Amino acid sequence: MPHLVILYTPNLDKPASEGGADMGALCRELCDAMLAVRDEAGKQVFPTGGTRVLAYPAAHSAISDGGAAGIAAGLGGDYAFVYMNLRMATGRSAATHQRVGEALQAVVKAHFAVQLATRAIGITMQVDEGHEVFDAKTSSLHPLFNRS
Repeated sequence: MPHLVILYTPNLDKPASEGGADMGALCRELCDAMLAVRDEAGKQVFPTGGTRVLAYPAAHSAISDGGAAGIAAGLGGDYAFVYMNLRMATGRSAATHQRVGEALQAVVKAHFAVQLATRAIGITMQVDEGHEVFDAKTSSLHPLFNRS
């Protein structure tokens, strides 16, 4: 934990010249941003070995009116959408939640700046904190980062 899951319309996998975005680069940028966040005491908020960002194109999607308003506005009817949900364990302060959200939002705005200026695209970023009713972890990743 934390896990950031991204769902997006597959038209974003097109080349940048066709309105697409490098979703693999976005994953790396978001992961790096998460690892850089510090709490009020200056401590790294998320463990290096537990931080994951996963992106999935939707197999099927329908966005808004199907493109009519975008065509009328001169932006084309090929709408795009990105939904991002960061799930983290409980116990962090409201200030830390805000800091995490702002750091991720800054990455998203920079990464999608061209798309936001040239095409119809919607982007949602949510940060959730929850109490797990069952939480089990099996990992050979954490020991890589916990060596003394």
